[in-house]
Amino acid sequence: MLLSVAEEMASYGYKYAAFPCDVITDPDTIEFFMNSWDAMEHCYAMTTDRDYFKSMTIDSLKNDLNIVMQSGIDLYSTEKLDLTEFVRLEREKKELFENNLNTNIMNENNLKYLKDQLKYTGFGETFDTELKENMLKGDKDFKIMHTGIMNNGVPNRDTVTVELNFKKSDQTDMYFFNSYHVNLQKEENKPGLQQTFYINNDATSITLKEAYNLMEGRSVNKDLKTKEGESYNSWLKFDFKQTDNSGNFKINHYHQNYGYDLEASLEKHSIKELSTPQYKEDLMNSLKKGNLQSVTFVVSGVESKMFVEANPQFKTLNVYDGNLQRINHRESKEEKKSEGEKTSEKQSDKKQSETTEENCETPSANKPKKRKQQSNSV
Repeated sequence: MLLSVAEEMASYGYKYAAFPCDVITDPDTIEFFMNSWDAMEHCYAMTTDRDYFKSMTIDSLKNDLNIVMQSGIDLYSTEKLDLTEFVRLEREKKELFENNLNTNIMNENNLKYLKDQLKYTGFGETFDTELKENMLKGDKDFKIMHTGIMNNGVPNRDTVTVELNFKKSDQTDMYFFNSYHVNLQKEENKPGLQQTFYINNDATSITLKEAYNLMEGRSVNKDLKTKEGESYNSWLKFDFKQTDNSGNFKINHYHQNYGYDLEASLEKHSIKELSTPQYKEDLMNSLKKGNLQSVTFVVSGVESKMFVEANPQFKTLNVYDGNLQRINHRESKEEKKSEGEKTSEKQSDKKQSETTEENCETPSANKPKKRKQQSNSV
């Protein structure tokens, strides 16, 4: 009834309501005014030692009454209702619900963000449950352990144990994937190599496979950024003789101006895959990730399986035979030279054959004619 009266008076242009701060049992105890000054005057005139009057906008009154209507309480109860206090509690309850809802939405977005980070850093999509459980705890930071067998297309039992580190922001409830610590165990009962890799938010982070290749002593090509945000390309390689204060191995950089040409290094060898554009592109991309890549060498017409890896430091390519035994660069050159000499010999033989045929097939028009002898008749 009160809500209906307030809406009707508002339709007539009234904007303020004045009422006694005692029990209101019917709409007749509420007065409506066009402006705040008249409402305040009414309250001042009606207030006594026993009665106290207040005023409020009709819009506020309607909002409060609507909150009561939507709260689900028994509207026909004869119990006294403190409208102001009841509405305050309902508003707090609503705010709490909305905050929880927003928190849930934020947590879902945060979870998706972390899952994407893990996926694109090479850890797959297997940590959903662990991420959710740790985020719900609300701790300042947490860790997730991961263990796996690493190989590069060759038989081995290299075991990596990875500690994934997550930390909550100081400003918000969002968690961030900050770093991962790798322990590479190549042989049982022997200390493993250890290194911490930090996560960047600009797609320049080192992936798990790249981390493994670096710890294997190979080189990785990355697009990186300076502190000022400028992009540049560089080959990375660990210096196992030097470590920083945190125990991490120093990383040597061979920038784009260093002069290493991977494609030119590959073309110094008789590699079958280089003759197919798609295979060549795949080979170069694999080597840039630091992989030890299987290729087919063709020497004197004989194909053999070899392995190659990029060596930007010495601007060359490391070559291994099928048993992963290193073939020195001189031997590789000799193979290329042998193949080249064979091609030259074929070209020389062909040329010589053509010359012989040319000499044997001199046109008859150029041959000297035989002179006819004439006899003298007597």
